[in-house]
Amino acid sequence: MIKVGILDSTLREGEQTPGVIFTVDQRVEIAKALSDLGVSMIEAGHPAVSPDIYEGIKRIVKLKKEGIITSEIVGHSRAVKRDIEIAAELEVDRIAIFYGVSDLHLKAKHKATREEALRTIAETISYAKNHGVKVRFTAEDGSRTDFDFLVTVSKTARDAGADRVSIADTVGILYPSKTKELFSALTREVPNLEFDIHAHNDLGLAVANALAAIEGGATIIHATVNGLGERVGIVPLQQIAAAIKYHFGIEIVKLDKLQYVSSLVEKYSGIPMPPNYPITGDYAFLHKAGVHVAGVLNDPRTYEFMPPETFGRTRDYTIDKYTGKHALRDKYEKLGVKISDAEMDQILAKIKSNTTIRFYRDVDLLELAEEVTGRVLKPRPPEQIEALISVKCDSNVYTTSVTRRLSVINGVKEVMEISGDYDILVKVQAKDSNELNQIIESIRATKGVRSTLTSLVLKKM
Repeated sequence: MIKVGILDSTLREGEQTPGVIFTVDQRVEIAKALSDLGVSMIEAGHPAVSPDIYEGIKRIVKLKKEGIITSEIVGHSRAVKRDIEIAAELEVDRIAIFYGVSDLHLKAKHKATREEALRTIAETISYAKNHGVKVRFTAEDGSRTDFDFLVTVSKTARDAGADRVSIADTVGILYPSKTKELFSALTREVPNLEFDIHAHNDLGLAVANALAAIEGGATIIHATVNGLGERVGIVPLQQIAAAIKYHFGIEIVKLDKLQYVSSLVEKYSGIPMPPNYPITGDYAFLHKAGVHVAGVLNDPRTYEFMPPETFGRTRDYTIDKYTGKHALRDKYEKLGVKISDAEMDQILAKIKSNTTIRFYRDVDLLELAEEVTGRVLKPRPPEQIEALISVKCDSNVYTTSVTRRLSVINGVKEVMEISGDYDILVKVQAKDSNELNQIIESIRATKGVRSTLTSLVLKKM
């Protein structure tokens, strides 16, 4: 029987993404969201790195004591006694001690022999255990470590008091069959110890390697929201959670909350997600080709591995030269417009003859219907509050950097750099005036924004 959970390292590994810095308040909000999501462990950071990380972990531990956060809280530490003391005084649930164990790391980084490394590992784990906390040891660069020595390292960690050992594929060079073989061998050779995998994504194999590690006996997968981390990051939380549900039938987190957590981290990290990102990207359940749309309209399983509702999403499709009759008819029905078969053929012919349009908006489809049918289709008020916000930037900032920051604010649908009295035009959508005010305040609070002018959209096609 498979036993597996998620350790989320967004607040530690994720903040090591180039350009990413979380404030204390943001760290706390992310931790609460991760706990609500249901991750087994939250790696809250390395408290010896800076005062703000220390303060963030302190507040997160307080919420854990109050029962607001339920995940196990993990503090990161080098194999150094002072680091361990700092983590222990915060009263985290677990201290995660890391040490490079490959011959390359021993020679180039630690300047230590294997015997010296084993002594350091044993001493620091014992020191942490004496502070009354659980300990995980991370074998940094474990995937490039001689196997027999890796077994010795794992046994040393276990005998010193660690109940978990994380095998780090530090430069992302494992592949699935090798990963399964490695973890199967470790779980066989080192009993009474549980293993984590910390898989980097340098070759794009992190998710596949995590799944293989599960098959080999790993019981905790390290992940970050949106796959943040050093260089190109580690296992993306939303992808591994969906894959485990699909392949093993285990819902290790609340899948319908993934979209919210992804958007939250996107906003605070300042790194916008590509629209074609799996599970939480804008295009994850958006269909294009006519044959695909026809299949989905008849039975969504034809082109969807799981229903979008599982992830709190909805399906949709684009209209362009790839579109077929099924999709076009369904779209017009949703717009409340009756089109005859002959008129539908004419509209479809117009769409397919214009190969430069990337996709047709609802207003474009209504205009085509007017051309073909001769009917006048009345404008309707928007279903939600929509606004156009003109933004003036400070004179000493790079406009594109402000544009990037604005693009990840929740409710912002489109951002354009413009000429004239203002520098940027932002299209936003909100469910009510309170939400609109929050979006506007977020825009005004963005670094580099000097002033804004808001115009409400009263009617649209």
